[in-house]
Amino acid sequence: MNTDILIIGAGPAGIFTAMELLRQGSRQKILLVEKGKAVEERRCPKGQTGRCMNCKPYCHITTGFSGAGAFSDGKLSLSTEVGGDLPQLIGDDLAQSLLAYTDSIYLEFGADSHVEGVSEKEAVKEIRKRAIQTGLKLVDCPIRHLGTEKAQEIYTAIERYLLENGVEIRFGCACTDLILQDGVCLGAYLTEGQTEYSVFAKHTIVAAGRRGADWFDKLCAQHGIAHAPGTVDIGVRVEVRNEVMETVNNVLYESKLIGYPKPFKNKVRTFCQNPGGFVSQENYDNNLAVVNGHSYKDKKSSNTNLAILCSHNFTEPFHQPIEYAQKVGELTNMLGAGHILVQRYGDILDGKRTWQEELSRSNLKPTLPDAVAGDITAAMPYRAMVNILHFMQAVDHVVPGFAAVETLLYSPELKFYSNRVKMDAQLNTSVPNLHCLGDSSGWTRGLMMASAMGVLMGRLLAAESPTA
Repeated sequence: MNTDILIIGAGPAGIFTAMELLRQGSRQKILLVEKGKAVEERRCPKGQTGRCMNCKPYCHITTGFSGAGAFSDGKLSLSTEVGGDLPQLIGDDLAQSLLAYTDSIYLEFGADSHVEGVSEKEAVKEIRKRAIQTGLKLVDCPIRHLGTEKAQEIYTAIERYLLENGVEIRFGCACTDLILQDGVCLGAYLTEGQTEYSVFAKHTIVAAGRRGADWFDKLCAQHGIAHAPGTVDIGVRVEVRNEVMETVNNVLYESKLIGYPKPFKNKVRTFCQNPGGFVSQENYDNNLAVVNGHSYKDKKSSNTNLAILCSHNFTEPFHQPIEYAQKVGELTNMLGAGHILVQRYGDILDGKRTWQEELSRSNLKPTLPDAVAGDITAAMPYRAMVNILHFMQAVDHVVPGFAAVETLLYSPELKFYSNRVKMDAQLNTSVPNLHCLGDSSGWTRGLMMASAMGVLMGRLLAAESPTA
């Protein structure tokens, strides 16, 4: 089988590559393959069962059209200061213009016109002052909140748009390997069920997201695709009552705080804040259960959850950062008998595990009911744990009550980013005709920057071909 453009992975980067090719009037044949299902067929059974069912072969929350985007909190970060390092590759001005353009597309497909965090400047200044006093940096990034349920509607509409305009999408279709000849990428080997076949393409684009980071790292090693060890984020998801976060929630919606706490001075940051949200579980390969957070437009809880992530950058001779993070997650899962672990902040300071009856007596009721009370410190690396605790103490100065006795810490929260693929500003890898986009490239983190990277790829490919 032959095509002009082969896109592996129907996450935001792959989707927006195909969309921009269409919007630029390209007449190139586009094949988009995705091992998961269409948006409308993705169902998480936990809503009915009350517990994670460990769906096979893939978790419906992380895999399928739009990737994790359709089931995430659905926040679009509208600043180049958030979402990875793409500006370092293509320049800040171009990155910001791509974000603005990409945002306009989301609006076309039904995103809420309201932007959080652009008003109440005096209140923001007060929050920033408190952050400075305790050694933290506040990134007051404008946020467009889609909401988990609205995100699904938007991506369903985008899926329909691509299909109606001639993009071929094959669901349940996985890539097993790349086709390389004399150092040039000619396409990929694909499988659908028991059927295996080859697809030859002028350009092959890997946009496999965090879900495919480990898979693509192995391909890079196998085929000599130039890359360098990337960052892995190891941390926890923190949950507090809405009353504690009320000031920040009302002013910024999402407070992005960054610090470098002593003694180790690793980068520690808040991420994915969900006012009135719900803590959730995602499943990866080998039954690895990790924690995340969702936020809906209409359905609200009494709590706010957010991630606190400690960044780890490894040097020689170590080249397995993803495997390292996976081992941390596996150990935590072992202690929780396959479930997410939850522990109170005060119990960590007291050097004891948390018991279920202690949770039931608290003002703070967990929004992940099947999380197992226990001791996350028995699995968390010492360096990461110390960083997180010291960071929480600093955040408590900005948000009084954040580091309260009953504050909940869920583990593991892990962000798998691919080893950083070496590319030029035209998104060419060291292998001709092979490109890598989004979180699987190691250059982006999250919906918006991955979408913008896809737009750029679409423009670059469209410029090579005749238009209608």
